[in-house]
Amino acid sequence: MDLVSMNEQIREKSLFIDNIRREVGKVIVGQKKMIDAILMAFLCDGHILLEGVPGLAKTMTIKTVADVMDLSFKRIQFTPDLQPADLIGTLIYNQQKCDFEVKKGPIFANIILADEINRAPAKVQSALLEAMQEKQITIGNETFKLPEPFLVLATQNPIEQEGTYPLPEAQVDRFLSKIFVSYPSKDEEKEIIKRMSVSSDVTLNKVADVNQLKQASEYTEKIYIDEKVLDYIVDIVFSTRFPENYGLTEWKNYISYGASPRASINLTKAGKAFAFINHRGYVTPEDIKMIAYDVLRHRVIPSYEAEAEDMSSEDIIKKMLDNVQVP
Repeated sequence: MDLVSMNEQIREKSLFIDNIRREVGKVIVGQKKMIDAILMAFLCDGHILLEGVPGLAKTMTIKTVADVMDLSFKRIQFTPDLQPADLIGTLIYNQQKCDFEVKKGPIFANIILADEINRAPAKVQSALLEAMQEKQITIGNETFKLPEPFLVLATQNPIEQEGTYPLPEAQVDRFLSKIFVSYPSKDEEKEIIKRMSVSSDVTLNKVADVNQLKQASEYTEKIYIDEKVLDYIVDIVFSTRFPENYGLTEWKNYISYGASPRASINLTKAGKAFAFINHRGYVTPEDIKMIAYDVLRHRVIPSYEAEAEDMSSEDIIKKMLDNVQVP
């Protein structure tokens, strides 16, 4: 298929994205970045790590997206006393039948909000991340497939770090992207006040379904990405591992670990998804630059020297993007 035909086909197949945004906008003011990130995660079969202070409508946004897409949603509050069985389920003895029965946990839903994932111990985090990777869980001797699509949005609270269990870098790397949920603008906050100060019932229309999402995901895979754009992706990732090869020798001391091969894969997938939600059948270098921070910020680990100079992964990524040649 030629690029013109592909572009037209993607434009037609992606129109439902605007319907989702419009319906969600009936309830949620702003948060376009988070909404688009959720849509992109569905298209490229990924998961999202959200970071933001309480009160930014993370739960409400995710639940509203689930409602308009006719998907099941579960919110799980992660706490220090949570056990893996509380998440995935367990075997219950049935006295009448004299046998064990499976009681499935809350993880059996299309969208899981793992609230404050870093408050649960490592066993629970591992149980969740295994489900994310394998799309299945095992209870007793039985293995159960999780529903499709399956999306995990895990939140981390940047404040109140006492009593938390930070996710190891190897586990964090499994997330497609890490999104910073920011405060609303003045105009957005004013609109939020107006909406919240009166009680009103909002009728949400279901404007997408599982089949439509699956079809959209298949079309996303077909989106054209040029060899030069692929080279650009590889150069960005390699610049975080070997900055000296890109004229940034002094920055080598600021990076403990560069981005893994998952970063290259996810930049490519997310680039295609970004093109799809913007109704295009091809990926541009600008698309990659737009999503680079979200895909890389949890994969580029600053060194102690960088932290001593108050330098974050964001600063490192910006430097790499500024220095890697754009095709």
